[in-house]
Amino acid sequence: MELVLDQPVLVLNRLWQAVNVICAKRAFALLARGHAAVIHHYRDDFRVFSFLDWMDFSRVNPPVELLDMVHTPKTTIRLPRVILLTFFDKLPTKELKLTRSNVFTRDKDTCQYCGRIFPREELNLDHVIPRDRGGRTTWENIVCSCIKCNSRKANRLPHEAHMRLVCKPVRPKWRLAGVEQPPARAVEGLPRSGLLERRVGRLTRRAPLRPGTGTDQKGPGPGAATRVAPTTDYFFL
Repeated sequence: MELVLDQPVLVLNRLWQAVNVICAKRAFALLARGHAAVIHHYRDDFRVFSFLDWMDFSRVNPPVELLDMVHTPKTTIRLPRVILLTFFDKLPTKELKLTRSNVFTRDKDTCQYCGRIFPREELNLDHVIPRDRGGRTTWENIVCSCIKCNSRKANRLPHEAHMRLVCKPVRPKWRLAGVEQPPARAVEGLPRSGLLERRVGRLTRRAPLRPGTGTDQKGPGPGAATRVAPTTDYFFL
């Protein structure tokens, strides 16, 4: 049982963007509280199930592999591989690292003393307040500097070298694209990340189908599941 509950489950936010990979035990807790729904892939169709609908689906379509099911005293439930959060529509924030490349990007490869643009191999990082005077290595105290200006300023404050900053250094508010993408390939049974983006990234949701109505029902299981249809409105990191 513990081995099954440790299986990875891919988590999508309400906008169908991948945000995390969690264990199956945590996924079942979110499903039971109504905070998430199950996304099931069958052939070329993706369907969204509530937890109760997923239990009904599991009874009609029992899994084959032992690691794909969870046994309870009364029933057997299929292990979800992808869940969709019903409330969360953001991406998890991750603090931007203070690196040489990120400082150059923030300052647009421009020397913050002379204002000229240089190739990155001709740029250095400069502590506005030198470290031996208590200056810290932070976003607010590090600037991009050309070699000539860096040598001229040396181990002095800018005003002591009769120099002025072009812009006050601040922590950037932008976020690197893709840093939140979870390793989709780690989820057994799912397509590789590129294929997942092409298949899941084209989905949107429709109103739930009523059981036994119409001819638009495809795939196994009860007709109470929510159908999804192709579109190109969603973007995955």
